[in-house]
Amino acid sequence: MLIRSLLAVAGVACLWMASPAQAAVDAAKAQELLTKSGCVACHAKDKKLVGPAFQEIAKKYKGNAGAEAQLIKKVMEGGSGNWGAIPMPPNKGKASDADFKVMVEYVLAQ
Repeated sequence: MLIRSLLAVAGVACLWMASPAQAAVDAAKAQELLTKSGCVACHAKDKKLVGPAFQEIAKKYKGNAGAEAQLIKKVMEGGSGNWGAIPMPPNKGKASDADFKVMVEYVLAQ
């Protein structure tokens, strides 16, 4: 009985450790990249600045399987009309493709 209880506790612990909330997003690295790339000049985690809050972006794209690729493209190429009249300038060249992926994964995890 004791072994069964210990196995149950261990199983729950493993599920908790592998939760999507933990994901493979390195928050510290993502925040550093967002600052270095200038994203935080227009975006904040929880409030609108020039552009939408990261939390609002995550909310809008929640459940969208293609969101990551779509947002990486949008960040790199820029665009307008999705969040109002103020356009987002293109950011290609400000970071590597891998860094853009880390940043977008972080934003979507909010």
